[in-house]
Amino acid sequence: MQAVILAAGESSRFWPFNSNHKSLFRIMGKPIILYTIEGLINAGINKITIVQGPSKDIKNTLNNYPKYNKYIKYVIQNDPKGMGDALVAAKELLTEQFLLILAERVDSEEIVKKLNFQIKTSKDAAILVGATTDETSLFGILKLENNKVIDIVEKPKKGKEPSNVKALGIYALTPAFLDIYKETKRHQYDFEEALSIYIKKYEIKLMLWDQVSPSLKYPWHLFDIRNYLFGKYIKESTGKNAKISASAEIIGKVSIGDNVSIMEKAVIKGPCYIGDNVFVGNNAILRGRVNIESNCVIGANMEVKNSLILQNSTTHSGFIGDSIVGKDCRIAAKFCTGNVRLDRGTISTEVKREKIPTRHRYLGAFIGDGVDIGIKVSAMPGVIIGGNVTVGPSTVVMKNIPDNIKYYTKFHEVVIKKK
Repeated sequence: MQAVILAAGESSRFWPFNSNHKSLFRIMGKPIILYTIEGLINAGINKITIVQGPSKDIKNTLNNYPKYNKYIKYVIQNDPKGMGDALVAAKELLTEQFLLILAERVDSEEIVKKLNFQIKTSKDAAILVGATTDETSLFGILKLENNKVIDIVEKPKKGKEPSNVKALGIYALTPAFLDIYKETKRHQYDFEEALSIYIKKYEIKLMLWDQVSPSLKYPWHLFDIRNYLFGKYIKESTGKNAKISASAEIIGKVSIGDNVSIMEKAVIKGPCYIGDNVFVGNNAILRGRVNIESNCVIGANMEVKNSLILQNSTTHSGFIGDSIVGKDCRIAAKFCTGNVRLDRGTISTEVKREKIPTRHRYLGAFIGDGVDIGIKVSAMPGVIIGGNVTVGPSTVVMKNIPDNIKYYTKFHEVVIKKK
């Protein structure tokens, strides 16, 4: 069987980390899409077509992993017109039953192995993989009858849900689906409409996946992806030429890359990933599933808790909690992220001018690529700072900051002569 990976969308809900496709976000030193590809190959899929955007950012990134080239072909979706249009871009390569899968399905190996077994023991035209959810308004929800899928409803309103089973982003389809899609009127959810018609025309069975299966729509979903990958892959290890002070404490499963320096009295509590060429300063604390990518600096007296920091970013002192920091950021001394509401309630944030409940009680800041932050800056829970932003010193970030902005508090000097 062959697989089609969809990786051409704008990832607009993934702002501020959507300068590239969201599946190129790095965790444990690799882009997310690579975990999906490796999983498919391990599950016996040896023909993979990737639908990417015109920037070819997926191919340009995966060229750094040449051993996978023999499995992959690329096609381009020129405009991000949805899943159906992306699939049409790959039409000429689809001559048999195929898997349609989202690029961020890091659990593809386990799911596809089970799906392969069901395909071999069944004569169904198609199988949809589903999982239960209590966030029905975020997904396509399946209408079921005797373990068969009879319809799909995209993002149903509360009280209108046909079930609590979401489409997981893995579909076993036949080329006949493309014929149905061709006759479907183009609109935002034309893929789901064509799928609904396809479901009613053919016998479609459900494969219910009953394990935790992380999705990736919003930036905070990266914590779930990180947790899954840490649980599966992280091991205690120390790379070449790593220098660890005798007074530093390394506790639990900590993966330390090449040429890492960990200074005196630093404390690192696993599970934790530290990439190549990272510097961890004196008295720094890393705790609670921290992921630090290559060439970062965690300065003296900096505490990082349950956060992801991308490559080439530097910090000084302060607290970064339950946060995500993009590439090439420079964060000055005494930076602090608020990560808990005063009333200890769940935290919401604004995405595409819509207030979205994150369902997290502990959530810090999301900081885009290339951000410069001055001394004594603090950020409120759930705020998003766009890419290429400069935040002036002693500023409190109370709301989202768009890309390419200088944002600071205006100071008013007061000089009074003493009597």
